[in-house]
Amino acid sequence: MTSRIPVRPHRPLLTIAALHTVAALLCAAGLLLDDRQVAGEPVWAKPLRFAVSIAVYALTLAWLLSLLPGRQRVARGAATAVATALGFEQALVVFQAARGQRSHFNITTRFDADLTLVMAAGIGVLWLGTAVVAVTLLRARLLDRAQALAVRAGLLVALAGMLVGALMIPPNADQKQAMHAGTGTASGAHTVGAPDGGPGLPLTGWSTVAGDLRVGHFVGIHALQALPLLALSLTLLGRRYPWLGAGRRARLVLVGAGLYAGFTALLTWQALRGQSVVHPDAPTLAVAGALLGAGVTAGAVGAAGAGPAAPSARAAATASPAP
Repeated sequence: MTSRIPVRPHRPLLTIAALHTVAALLCAAGLLLDDRQVAGEPVWAKPLRFAVSIAVYALTLAWLLSLLPGRQRVARGAATAVATALGFEQALVVFQAARGQRSHFNITTRFDADLTLVMAAGIGVLWLGTAVVAVTLLRARLLDRAQALAVRAGLLVALAGMLVGALMIPPNADQKQAMHAGTGTASGAHTVGAPDGGPGLPLTGWSTVAGDLRVGHFVGIHALQALPLLALSLTLLGRRYPWLGAGRRARLVLVGAGLYAGFTALLTWQALRGQSVVHPDAPTLAVAGALLGAGVTAGAVGAAGAGPAAPSARAAATASPAP
């Protein structure tokens, strides 16, 4: 019997998480002390959101690495690249906030445009690094089936959620016209159907008058936390309710992952149609209802299904020590 090789904590990711926790506190103080506005919101609101999101992301990725058997040098190297990209991304967001400038989509000056390109490259490194970790986890043997499904599905949905950000990059028609005239100040946007910086929800800033691609982007990325938490909750419930065995937990995680991916796609589709997340129309509500109905039905079938099969007599005899 081989023992599992102890995995050292991934210090770069833990360091990034700690630094961004401090950065979040400083940005929160900035909200109180600095009354400047950028793109219709307080100048330190975006750095605060990024700091919190990066801290959570780094901690989650560090935990995922701890699940891998052995030391997995390739995955740990990719995670170090991710940690570096996250640090640079936040540093540039804070730098632009201190200047009173937008951090993303900003082409006001050549310097701003260069920073935008650097941040885009950093996002590419982040996606590729996470993809390497995902592939490693897809191939690894994890201890619990429900946990394994949750981690793998969470990574795949998170990678898809990150790709939603790519939809924000192309300039819209008005931006193309301004760029052609030599007066362009932005290339790309997260709002669909209205300029960035309009009325938005508290804290998130998501548009209340038009589509906002940040909604699907955010929800998709946080599958990385939501689905493992679902698996953990089912495991804890399984300790109290013996009928919730390993097989049922795994099926319910699959249902949850499908439902989560479906709603991520729905929110992205809604945004692309220029519709605010707080003002869904009949087609959006119909698709949401269909997703919920399918999820409830599949969940009921999964929960009612047979639990893990008992070992056969031959298998039990083989596993039993000889007298």
